[in-house]
Amino acid sequence: MGTKGKLNVRIGINPISWTNDDLPQLGGNIPLETCLSEGTEIGYEGFELGNKFPKGPKELKDTVGGYGAVVVSGWYSGNLAQGTLDDEIAAVQAHMKKLLFNGCKVMVYGEVAGSVQGQQQTPLSKRPRFTRPEEWEAYAAKLNAFGAYLKSQDITLAYHHHMGAYCESPADLDTLMRLTDENVGLLFDTGHITFAGGNALAELKKHIDRVVHVHCKDVREKVMKESREKDMSFLNSVLAGVFTVPGDGMIDFEPILATLADHNYSGWLVVEAEQDPALAPSYEYAKKGFDCLSGLVRKING
Repeated sequence: MGTKGKLNVRIGINPISWTNDDLPQLGGNIPLETCLSEGTEIGYEGFELGNKFPKGPKELKDTVGGYGAVVVSGWYSGNLAQGTLDDEIAAVQAHMKKLLFNGCKVMVYGEVAGSVQGQQQTPLSKRPRFTRPEEWEAYAAKLNAFGAYLKSQDITLAYHHHMGAYCESPADLDTLMRLTDENVGLLFDTGHITFAGGNALAELKKHIDRVVHVHCKDVREKVMKESREKDMSFLNSVLAGVFTVPGDGMIDFEPILATLADHNYSGWLVVEAEQDPALAPSYEYAKKGFDCLSGLVRKING
């Protein structure tokens, strides 16, 4: 399919394919070195952070760099939905400085205040919600200010809409994008928006001008439907296999990448597909995701 622009992208991966932070029993025995060596052998140029990575900025850079790779970014657990801007700025310092030292351009912001994403026995229907417009407006104002602060430090806030959190559904994302300004970039996650009931391509087209980072995960439609019907928790849905790598589920990634190309997206495409490595072998699935994305990038860029 023809496009007006090109994809100036690098392909990275989240270590969640090997070891899971929220469910430590998934890949708990797999050392970081396996993730780094297998990921770079497959062709990934960078890694997002996980709990097995070194905490010190220089040690982190040296460790990842030793495999010829770089740090893409790292998840930051934010509490602006219930906390204060001043507290958030104080809390983010160490993480922000670590990312800056490692040359990262974006910081993944995940809102964890009230979130049920890490509660294995809490169904997704129990997630937190803003019920009044003024609650959304107050939240957006704090996000705008926090994003402005991060930009002043030369890093961009990449807001991660996420199952189980305040901003989960397409309607939530529409509201958030409408109320926030250019200081709040969007981390577009194909898997989460699909699981939340959206059409990934349609939602991307709505918010393409705000996208600063992309997580590429696929969805197993049968598991997703079962999760909704049974009102499962996020973590139990993951254990059931709701997510997989690009090319292995229901999402057509070619028009998604073509849309990014049309808008000259420049940045990272990150494979992030939490699965049980005992059921979905890490190397095999990481390679499947890389081959899917890299093949599409070559096709689109001609």
